[in-house]
Amino acid sequence: MAEIQALRLGRFSRAIVWRPWWRVVMAWGVVGVALAGCLSLGKMALTPRELLAALSAPLSDTGLIVWQLRLPRTLLAALVGGALALSGWLLQQVMRNPLASPDTLGVTSGASAAAVAYFSLLAADLGHAWLPLAAAGGALMAVGIVYWLAWQQGVTPLRLVLMGIGLSALLTAATTFLLVSSPFSTTLSAYVWLTGSVYGGNWSEVARLSIGLALALVAMAPLVRYALLAAVDDALAVGIGVRVQRMRGALTLLAAVLAGLAVAWGGAIAFVGLIAPHLARRLVPVPGAAQIVMAIAAGAIVVMLADLVGRTLFLPLDLPAGIFVAAIGAPFFLMLLIRQVR
Repeated sequence: MAEIQALRLGRFSRAIVWRPWWRVVMAWGVVGVALAGCLSLGKMALTPRELLAALSAPLSDTGLIVWQLRLPRTLLAALVGGALALSGWLLQQVMRNPLASPDTLGVTSGASAAAVAYFSLLAADLGHAWLPLAAAGGALMAVGIVYWLAWQQGVTPLRLVLMGIGLSALLTAATTFLLVSSPFSTTLSAYVWLTGSVYGGNWSEVARLSIGLALALVAMAPLVRYALLAAVDDALAVGIGVRVQRMRGALTLLAAVLAGLAVAWGGAIAFVGLIAPHLARRLVPVPGAAQIVMAIAAGAIVVMLADLVGRTLFLPLDLPAGIFVAAIGAPFFLMLLIRQVR
C-alpha cells in the first residue's frame, strides 16, 4: 500500500513539474501562429498554400515579399519583444517590484535621449548606421548614472527605482528640448523612432541583434539562479552565501544590456517589459526557467501582433508598433498601480 501511495505521489509531482512546460510549449505554438499570420497578411494577403509556395520559392514575386520584407521585419519584432520582456522580468526580480521595467530604470529614456541627439547632431554626416550603437550606449550610460546616484555603501531596490524615475524625467526633458530645437525632418524621423517601430527591418539588423542577444544570454546563464534568489530578503540572501550587491549589479547591468539592444533596433517601445512578465507569471506562477521562457514568448507575441495591426488595419498607412503596445500597456499599468495601492 505504501509503495502504491509513493508511486501516485511521484506521478503527481512529475505532473506538477511538467505542467508549466506544457503551457510554455503552447505559448510558443501561439508564437508560430502569430509568425504565420504576420507573413500572410499585408497589402497582398496570402493563403496558407500561397505562403508555403512563397517560402519554398524565395526568388518569386511573393517569395521576395515574404523573405525580404515581411520575415525579417517580423523576426526583428519578435527579438525586440523577447529582449524587452526578459529585461523586464529581471528588473522586477531585482527590484522586488511588479511595476519595475526598463522604462522605470531610465534605460528607455537614456536610449531615447542618445538617439535624438544622434539624429540632431550626427545623422546628417554619419547616416543612420551608427544609430543603434548610440542608443545602446545611451541606455547603458543612464543605468550607470542611476546606479552611481543610488550607491550608499551598496544599493537598495527602492533607491534604484527612485533614482531611475528622477533621471528618466530629466532625460525626457532633454529629449524634448532636442526635438524642439531640431529641423522638422530630423524631428519627424526621431519621433517615429521614439514611438517604437520595426519598419524597414532587414536581415542585417536581425543578424546583429541576434548576435548581441545571444552573447547576453550566454552571460545570463550563470546568473539565472541568482535572479531567482533576487526576490528574497537581503539578510536571508547573505545568510545563504549570496553576494547581494555584486549579484544585484550584474543582473541590473544584464537587464540594461538586453533592453538597450532591443531599443537600439526597435525604438522606444514602452510597456513590453511590464506586460510580458506579468502574463508569464499568470501562466507560470512559480519562478524558474519555464517562467523566463514564457515571458520571452509573451513579449515576442505582443510586439509581433502590434506591428501586424499597425501595418494592416490602417492601410495604406504603416503605423509604428509602439502606438498599439502603449494603447494596451497604459491601462494595464494603471490597473497594476491601483491594485498595488489597494
